[in-house]
Amino acid sequence: MRRLGIVFLALAFLAGCGLATGPSNEIPDQQARDRAAEGSIFGEGGITFGGDKGGDSGGSLGVNGFLWRASLDTISFFPLSQADPFGGVIITDWYTPPETPNTRFKLNVFILGRQLRADGLRVSVFKQEQRTGSGVWEDVPVSDDTVRSLENAILAKARELRVAAIAQPE
Repeated sequence: MRRLGIVFLALAFLAGCGLATGPSNEIPDQQARDRAAEGSIFGEGGITFGGDKGGDSGGSLGVNGFLWRASLDTISFFPLSQADPFGGVIITDWYTPPETPNTRFKLNVFILGRQLRADGLRVSVFKQEQRTGSGVWEDVPVSDDTVRSLENAILAKARELRVAAIAQPE
């Protein structure tokens, strides 16, 4: 009985592959050419490959590609814990600078849209210091200037990447 069920599921799966041809399975040639010209397999606003070099998208999937790449480049010395290019989230693991072994940092970078804009980026910085002798890490406030300078460094790098992409001959 179990084998019969497996065979039935396999046949149902194969039948769903759609061997039949007809109007419902065909895309007119003009529509296929339009989609290829847009650079997206799912039409306008879908997943893009390469992007347009003059726009703000930066060839990204879910968020601005220039901001995504600039964020990764800027914080490349931090160990990555999680990176989601579709949601625009980069989360690092704790990083301890060699010059201050009793201090560690963690970053969360959020890319909020597809445009290359200052308000399209949000960075959270977490800092902890180790109490002497106890080995316990305590949270320490981070100045707004530190967060702002990190955001500015990412934005500056993203602008450089965009200018380089526009200046590139096709």
